[in-house]
Amino acid sequence: MHDEPWAHVHDPDEERLAKLTIELNNPDHDYYHYEIIELTTVGIDIGSSTSHLMFSSITLQRVQEMHSSRYVVVDRQTLYKSPILLTPYTHDNLINTEQLERFVAESYAEAGFEPQDVDSGAIILTGEAIKRRNAHAIADIFADQAGKFVCASAGHNLESVLAANGSGSVKLSRNPRQTVLNVDIGGGTTKFALVQGGRIQHTAALNVGGRLVATEGDGVVTRIEDAAHTTADSIGVPLTLGEPLPDEHRTAIADALAECLLDVIQGRPRSELTQALLLTADMPRDMAFEALVFSGGVSEYVYNNETQEFGDLAIDLAAAVRRKMEEHALPAPVQPAAERIRATVIGASQFTVQLSGNTLSISDPSLLPYRNVPVLISRLPEDREVQPEEVAELVAEAFERQDLVEGEQQVALAFEWDGLPRYAQIRKIADGIASAVPRSLANGAPLMLVFTGDFAKLVGDTITKDMGIPNPVISIDNLFLQEFDFIDIGEMIYPARVVPVVVKSLLFPEIEKQTAEVLD
Repeated sequence: MHDEPWAHVHDPDEERLAKLTIELNNPDHDYYHYEIIELTTVGIDIGSSTSHLMFSSITLQRVQEMHSSRYVVVDRQTLYKSPILLTPYTHDNLINTEQLERFVAESYAEAGFEPQDVDSGAIILTGEAIKRRNAHAIADIFADQAGKFVCASAGHNLESVLAANGSGSVKLSRNPRQTVLNVDIGGGTTKFALVQGGRIQHTAALNVGGRLVATEGDGVVTRIEDAAHTTADSIGVPLTLGEPLPDEHRTAIADALAECLLDVIQGRPRSELTQALLLTADMPRDMAFEALVFSGGVSEYVYNNETQEFGDLAIDLAAAVRRKMEEHALPAPVQPAAERIRATVIGASQFTVQLSGNTLSISDPSLLPYRNVPVLISRLPEDREVQPEEVAELVAEAFERQDLVEGEQQVALAFEWDGLPRYAQIRKIADGIASAVPRSLANGAPLMLVFTGDFAKLVGDTITKDMGIPNPVISIDNLFLQEFDFIDIGEMIYPARVVPVVVKSLLFPEIEKQTAEVLD
């Protein structure tokens, strides 16, 4: 019984919130699917030494504060890990498509998934694998067959980011807040990522890996990558295809490669060999960090989790690193990795997809999906009103930075701006965009726009409804991009009315000749 006359009166706000809470936790209610989006994802990593696959479940929830339209990942679950396959190559040093297709098909069957069950994900070619002449074509083929919206990616800096996420270094840097250096030592390359408070500050890659030389059981050399020749020549060690590789020569080559890693880790002056093996811009010499994490296939030996020998340099390379650990010669304590050989595939499966905000403007959803669209970034001033001429000039500069000609290909114009969305300002931005792309408008090409803030619908609707521009408009927001990114945009997800987006790089090198010596 109620003792007070007002005790039986219920707060309508509390009732509303209670109702929303029930709906938010009920997958059978429509409201749940506006606020919560669950995706099944796949990651496929085709590397220099090994290839593997992983299925995951990703749950994203709309941020509740300030009526945000942004979705964030609130849960990641691993559903299946494939066996680890030694990456198959043909006698002419191409990736063996038939064996890979069989491996992927068997993994899907064992996991109980069909391609139509997979919402998103990425296939990434890494290390020496991206140098094979058929690498790009294979990535595109597998991406088309793997699911509804699986994207092909490549690039050393991207792999650095994925490995740092998959190894747990990003998470480790958040709690407690600290700086972590992730060193991902694979079969053909080593990727570095400096992570501070959950944000990746710098990345780099060296052509140092555990399978730059491959031998058969009798020690006869069957494959030599270019970087192995460079290393052997620098220390005066003979390295010949079809000849045995003595243990002392194997150790000498591995030690020389390890010294290149230590140049970067310890911030030492770079040797000529280290400089020759750099695949990207260098890491800063003065970087400081509180923790060091190793991932990649060679890290299994660094952490003493693997002892089997596979006819390559991995054991010797790891032994050289371990000696430095035991001598306390590394600049920070080595912390355990959450994942080691699988770090990159976890990154590809669980850390590639984003969702746009639901304040988007897509005039014709049937145009989706779009793949491999280069991103052109313009940073608009926020402390004053932006004029149309400024917008047009910034867009023109973005085209010029990437050596692209307006109107010749589909691009995504991305704008970093968090100003006041008054109509007069939105109209000036829209006018500036239209004046910056006259050839695209004349060609009838879609206008693809990306905003960091919740302005996609405002600008998109202004272009289509107020300005009367007939071109299709794909305007999305709440995405964070960098110069030289590419994006893939998937089909609309209903009822939330958002689109999945994968931000990636596509740095497949131009290959004119075989990049490794292979014994027939």
